[in-house]
Order: sequence, then structure tokens, then C-alpha cells
Amino acid sequence: MRVAHLILAHKAPAQLERLLRALAHPQADSYIHLDKKADFQAFAYLAALPNVHFIQHRLDVKWGGYSLTLAALESMREILRSAPTAYDFINLLSGEDYPIKSAAAIHAFWEQQRGHSFLEYEAEGSAWWQANESHATRYHFTEFSFRGRYVIERCLNALLPRRRPPLPALYGGNMGGWYTLSRECAAYVIGYLDAHPKLRRYAYFTWGSDEFLVHSIVLNSPLAPTVINNNQRYIDWSGGGHSPKIFTVADLPALLASARLYARKFDASRDSAVLDQLDHSFG
Repeated sequence: MRVAHLILAHKAPAQLERLLRALAHPQADSYIHLDKKADFQAFAYLAALPNVHFIQHRLDVKWGGYSLTLAALESMREILRSAPTAYDFINLLSGEDYPIKSAAAIHAFWEQQRGHSFLEYEAEGSAWWQANESHATRYHFTEFSFRGRYVIERCLNALLPRRRPPLPALYGGNMGGWYTLSRECAAYVIGYLDAHPKLRRYAYFTWGSDEFLVHSIVLNSPLAPTVINNNQRYIDWSGGGHSPKIFTVADLPALLASARLYARKFDASRDSAVLDQLDHSFG
């Protein structure tokens, strides 16, 4: 059993190094997708770490844009092309995530879960979907930077009917952006989008597709029975807003009590003691 950790990063090379060392395991490789806007030279030294690789196809990722989803999927494509049968799972993380279990415990868990994928989602009609329906049903020009784009966006949404994705049903939620896919599931999603250009065009003009597109493809597919509705991430949204809470050492009891494998998010420049304590808890 082997895991490919795919890390989407754009800043803080020292914190990313710490994450890579925490993930290190004989049955794991780590792949870094570094945002095209970031200075590669500040991160290049990380390639010297064992079993660490950089994704060659770097995208300019826009927050909330389809480019975030695309960066993950194109990176998975690159991983699968380089090692078509090497991995049982591709585990998507950000550079601000951190394990809250030891690498040995995490791999023991994955060993028992071959063939499953871990995505967290809600079905349409939930409170989250009611509050965020416009992400999927209105036009969003997040990927563009030309002057007047928001005026055009408002006009289109005022004049045109609500959009409907070319899928039978939508699934997603605010826990949705980070997940672990089986190799079969990752290959299926990539192949499905390749075969359905209409869905790609639809997704390009959505907001926050990372929270629902992959989930909706998989849960409308024959692989739906292999999905476990738990992404194994501990995320605290209690503060409201568009970003989860940044953990500090005060959150350590809750982090250690969680049954999940990873947590997000952390900022070592604000509180590195919480990472020190987590490392210490791993022995």
C-alpha cells in the first residue's frame, strides 16, 4: 500500500518543509504543486528531501477559481502518468495542513481502506447549499482580471437564467476542498472531465468548484458506493466567514482528541508551538 501526498502550496517554505517531514514514511511520496506566482527558488531545496517531488505543470491559482480544482486534477494526472500503478491513494493537502496522528498510525488506517475514497459532502437542499447555491448557478469571472469584469458578471446574471451543471445532482460543502481519492477514483474524475468539455466550460465560470465538482462527478458515478463521507480533516469553521480558524496551542486538546488524521489550518509564523506539541505527541 502506497500513498501519494499531493500538496498545493504557495508560501512559507519552512512550514512546508515541516509538513513534508511529518508526512515522511517508507510507503509515501510527496508531490508539491507550487503556485506559478510563487518564487520557485525559495522552495527548490525541498527536492533534496527523500521521496519529495515537484509537479512540473504549475498553474496560476486564483482563490475561489476553477484553477484551484484544475491544479489538483492536473497534478493528479501527472502523478498517475509517472507512476500508473504505484499508489493506492492520492491525498490532497495544502501547505497549511498538518497531520494530527503519527505517520505510522495514518498508514495503518489507509492500509485498511484500500479501494475507498474520502470526501466530505452535503446533498443539494442542505443549509450549506441553500446559502451557497449561487456558487454553482450564477456566472463568476474569478479567473479573469480585466477591467469591468464584475459589471459584465452582474449583467449576465441579471439577464440569463440560472445555470445548471451537466450532472444529475450536486454534492459538496465547506469541508469539501480537501480529500483522499483512491487511484481508480482519481483516474475516473480526470477521464470524465476529459470526455465532457461541456462540464469543464461550466466549471470555469463557477465559484469554489473545489468544494463540489469532484464530489459531484464521483457521487453520480459507479464509484459512489466506494465513497466515505468523511474527508479525515479536522477543520473548525466556528468563526464564520470564508476561511477556517487558524489553530494555536490553545486548540491542542481538541486536535489530539479528534479521530481524524489531518487538520487545517496552521500558520507557523503566528504559532509554531502547536506544531511542536503535535510533533511531540507523535513520539
